[in-house]
Amino acid sequence: MASVFGNPRFHDEAAAFAALEAIMWPGGKPPHCPHCGVPDRANKLAVQTSKPSKRNPKGKPVYGLWKCYACRSKFTVRKGTIFEESRLELHLWFQAAFLMCSSKKGVSANQLHRTLGVTLKTAWFVAHRLREAMAEGNLNPFGSDGGPVESDETFMTRRRRKGDGRLADTYKTKVLTLIDRNTGRAKSAFIPNLRRETIMKIVNENVSREARMMTDEARHYLGAFKDFAGHETVDHGKEEYVRGDAHTNTAEGFFSIFKKGMKGVYQHCSEKHLHRYLAEFDFRYNNRIALGVDDIRRTEQALEGAKGKRITYR
Repeated sequence: MASVFGNPRFHDEAAAFAALEAIMWPGGKPPHCPHCGVPDRANKLAVQTSKPSKRNPKGKPVYGLWKCYACRSKFTVRKGTIFEESRLELHLWFQAAFLMCSSKKGVSANQLHRTLGVTLKTAWFVAHRLREAMAEGNLNPFGSDGGPVESDETFMTRRRRKGDGRLADTYKTKVLTLIDRNTGRAKSAFIPNLRRETIMKIVNENVSREARMMTDEARHYLGAFKDFAGHETVDHGKEEYVRGDAHTNTAEGFFSIFKKGMKGVYQHCSEKHLHRYLAEFDFRYNNRIALGVDDIRRTEQALEGAKGKRITYR
């Protein structure tokens, strides 16, 4: 870890801006102005000194500033990304991204708060912005090569309490995960119920009809895959877990890591934010060492996903 954080991007603001520009703008300069959209009219300015202000109360130098000579506007590589309007130094963003991407089961907001030396509120918001960057768009349909795709669900038992703090009842949050065995990729989603139409909507959006589906004996899967290349099940109720290449063990392995992270690291997550935590675990799984992606490259891929994504605290 020490050798990794010896990289200037993790402690030097100018180096952090240079590294982010290389990630966001592979050509070395902005392809167009984010204000007016005119290409090739922006030039980089020298580091700007700044007087203390509401947005910069400590009067810190302004790095990575560019000026568009078409509309006369100034901007940095933060514009139009999850980093926009953030007062947190960019090198601390790099540290937070690396910690989240290199920790198999995640990093809590409290841990980021202590490690980065920021407030807990800032750490919580930084983590959610980075999860938004990790959220992957439409991937190639799973099983498009005719390979096996696992579909399985898991439950997270949670307790609801009354206003006076007494336990009211317990309920189960349901999560569906699809695993493409040939590519080693996962796609997870929160589901409100276990109805066939709810599950098949997600399956149909993400799985090719050429796929061979692998599930357990759950009733909502019976007759659900008539349009697919095949459907094989294992009966866990009869202690059948593998039959040939029919099994859901890959999905069970994913759930093991997911639950250990949610219970051991994050401890609590509302359904409102669950989709971002799922995106985080999917991202790390889809960009793991076994697929040839190391910690540094995984961090860079997460930061590449910051383009065009903005979330506010509210």
